[in-house]
Amino acid sequence: MLEIVIAGGWLMVPILLCSVIAVAIILERFLALRRNRVVPAGLPDQVRHWAAQEELDDKHIEQLRLSSPLGRVLAAALEHRDRRREIIKEAVEDTGRQVVHSLERFLNTLGTIAGITPLLGLLGTVIGMIRVFSAILVHGVGDPNEMAGGISEALITTAAGLTVAIPAFFFYRYFRGLVRDYVLQMEAQALQLLQAIEYGQISRQRFHARPGKT
Repeated sequence: MLEIVIAGGWLMVPILLCSVIAVAIILERFLALRRNRVVPAGLPDQVRHWAAQEELDDKHIEQLRLSSPLGRVLAAALEHRDRRREIIKEAVEDTGRQVVHSLERFLNTLGTIAGITPLLGLLGTVIGMIRVFSAILVHGVGDPNEMAGGISEALITTAAGLTVAIPAFFFYRYFRGLVRDYVLQMEAQALQLLQAIEYGQISRQRFHARPGKT
């Protein structure tokens, strides 16, 4: 393996660096975008339980906000539940944009890696072919060893660039789709919460922490 990397020339260094960064991002996003961490299944029921028990105080809303990205969106609605629907909706949308930004963390970097590594491979191909033609110019076509080095460099860098770019692009698209799916779920849950507030199923009164109440 080391011989292949050396034969690929100096362009293998940025390609390998891109591969390390891509693997780190993929592993980090797999952990960060787990469904039970982003949109916990029992969270809306927990909010309804708190509402039924008149426990939607500042302490529980803060607990909700810190629980998950979905919790942040629902907490934004509950914090403004004594306002008009338009204000609640605006607060939810503002928080939703911040949540989406955090969910898409590092994905632009992963997409950039998917885009530049084939170009690095192509640059290696061009450099390798320049070496081939330079060798032909100096030594003629009678010395295959001189040409083999340039051809080898061209093929190795191209293969290495594609090897990094293909999985990076796949996971970039996968994570973007996953984030869109989570956003749709959060929007649906926030809409249901807005309707519950509007229809009086969740009181618009703002409760505050009371002594001895949890």
